[in-house]
Amino acid sequence: MIQLDILVIGAGITGTALSRELSRLNATVAVIDRACDVAEGATKANSGIVHAGYDALPGTQKAMYNVRGAQMYPGLCESLGVSYRKCGALVIGFDEADCAALRDLLDRGIQNGVRDLRLLSQKEALALEPSLNPEVLCALSVPESAIVSPYEMAFALADDAAVNGVSFSFDQDVTGISRLEDGTWQVTTSKDVFICKVLVNCAGSSGADLHNMISDQKLHMVHRRGQYYLLDRAAELPFSRTVFQCPSRMGKGVLVSPTVHGNLLLGPTAEDIPDPLDTATTSDGLSEILKKASRTWPALSVRTNITNFSGVRAHLDTDDFIVGPVPFAPGAFEAIGIESPGLSSAPAIAQDLSAMIASYLSLERKSSLRPFPKHPKPFHEMSDEERTVAVSTDPEYGRIVCRCEVVTEAEIRQAIRRPVGARTIDGIKRRTRAGMGRCQGGFCSPRVAQILSEETGTPLLRITKDGGHSYLLADTIGSFLKGGHR
Repeated sequence: MIQLDILVIGAGITGTALSRELSRLNATVAVIDRACDVAEGATKANSGIVHAGYDALPGTQKAMYNVRGAQMYPGLCESLGVSYRKCGALVIGFDEADCAALRDLLDRGIQNGVRDLRLLSQKEALALEPSLNPEVLCALSVPESAIVSPYEMAFALADDAAVNGVSFSFDQDVTGISRLEDGTWQVTTSKDVFICKVLVNCAGSSGADLHNMISDQKLHMVHRRGQYYLLDRAAELPFSRTVFQCPSRMGKGVLVSPTVHGNLLLGPTAEDIPDPLDTATTSDGLSEILKKASRTWPALSVRTNITNFSGVRAHLDTDDFIVGPVPFAPGAFEAIGIESPGLSSAPAIAQDLSAMIASYLSLERKSSLRPFPKHPKPFHEMSDEERTVAVSTDPEYGRIVCRCEVVTEAEIRQAIRRPVGARTIDGIKRRTRAGMGRCQGGFCSPRVAQILSEETGTPLLRITKDGGHSYLLADTIGSFLKGGHR
């Protein structure tokens, strides 16, 4: 039985942002997640857009947290060493109805406090993005829109929290929650039992399920899957900004967007599905992306496609975020229904939730903090002189493991040794980009698995791609011999 002041359920972008804020308080804090790593849910599979805040209805939680959170990103990314690029965005329209919708978005954005919004003519839009469909009639310019790597952001937030005392534990599937006679909460998982003064539900697609374990006021979650294409990196991308089409009731629609790593992203779809863990990609979904994205980009080609993926966003049928104390459940707090613009909103949500929890427990802030562990510059970004110094300091920089992304053995070992380090092949992939390139790990995965085994002491046959039973290798010889063959 593990005694704590605060237990956070969920290690996505909201849970990790909150963990960093809570690490500033004099309290014992733990974060648990049913998955095998940080950012294994929607955080690893979204568009990576820091939305400016023009879309959310004025007065909603989404609008308030989107605008505040987006304004926090530049400073937060700088302090954490996470790439942030204010590339701007265009929302495009093709007919008079779309142009009227864009005027409404402009008014909404102004009410929400978004800066520098402007309606563009056809000529102005095409001058900014020449690869646009020449039939575009109008566009909303959103200069404050930005892009980040959502999972890299979550890793950095978790690392900062961990060095300042927050513990992280994975493969913790919550099976029961109850309030004890002394007012504390008991959380039973597939592995442990936790007793805490404050329980925080940041469980993403499972958020409503956990809420309904705690509260008599039941909520219903709609699991909305979004599928994507990811195109290979290019020296010059056809678009420098994120380009949206007019949004619908199902979301912001299919976008065409650069990523901070120089890829081009197409998607997502918006499909309501029964299973929150169903992250399959389908021929129908991928065809829908191509059909819709081609309207933005008539010259679209997926010859350079390197992977397809999907994520499931947590849409409450209340159509807004829920952030704060759980009614009639003292000591329980939640941030649920955190769909888009959840990535943009997470820092501000975390700030407010932390303040609420500190007030509830009468917690004081720590007098000092350990500095964030800055990570060395990626080898592929180093100059020749910097590479020479790196190799002379650590010869493992001289061993290239991932040729597509130029990732070295030194960087892979560093990723495993981080405060909240990688324990799977995908965990290394997201922290270092080993396996993110054109061959998608076809060349480097065996060596990555070997390094993981060496660093963690896990037998090579037990190394997984992404937790569970996703073993990379099978003992076929042993199975053959057990079958009586000699």
